[in-house]
Amino acid sequence: MHIGLYFGSFNPIHVGHLIVANHIVEHSEIDKLWFVVSPHNPLKDSHSLLNEYDRLHLVRLAIEENPKFRASNIEFSLAKPSYTVDTLTYLAEKFPLERFSVIMGSDSFQNIHRWKNYEFLVKNYSIIIYKRPGFEITETHGADLTIMEAPLLEISSTYIRNEVKNKRSIRYLVPEKVCDYIEESNYFK
Repeated sequence: MHIGLYFGSFNPIHVGHLIVANHIVEHSEIDKLWFVVSPHNPLKDSHSLLNEYDRLHLVRLAIEENPKFRASNIEFSLAKPSYTVDTLTYLAEKFPLERFSVIMGSDSFQNIHRWKNYEFLVKNYSIIIYKRPGFEITETHGADLTIMEAPLLEISSTYIRNEVKNKRSIRYLVPEKVCDYIEESNYFK
């Protein structure tokens, strides 16, 4: 089985993530897509992160009706901060019959040279890139790339957290179950 790994903080997951994920599943060779919830991205500040188990729960709520999607907590048991190359090595050992590809935006790919052992990653794994405005792919680093034009929304998890903090509705920005759970749990206030 070919599995696409969509890494992220998902703090919180929103409809923009889901639209990209669904587009990639429907328009690429992958069979399933795993949302890999990262406890701590080494290139991001972690002070505003909701607890990793709470973020995982929100991802599960968001995708529970799509059999092609899976929420993964694989990085929770690995050393922190999480490095994609270490996660891929662990997954290859744990699931030797599966084929893994990494999913990322073109903005992230422009920074791949800053990732731990990125040369190993681009040599051994295919990468599915969804284009983001202003971040053209001019350097491939020798990677096996699939570049896609997924529909994008101009929303971010930061925007959603700020809306909650300012007591404004996030309905329609996140799935309804996620919205309800965030409100009930007083997250991001």
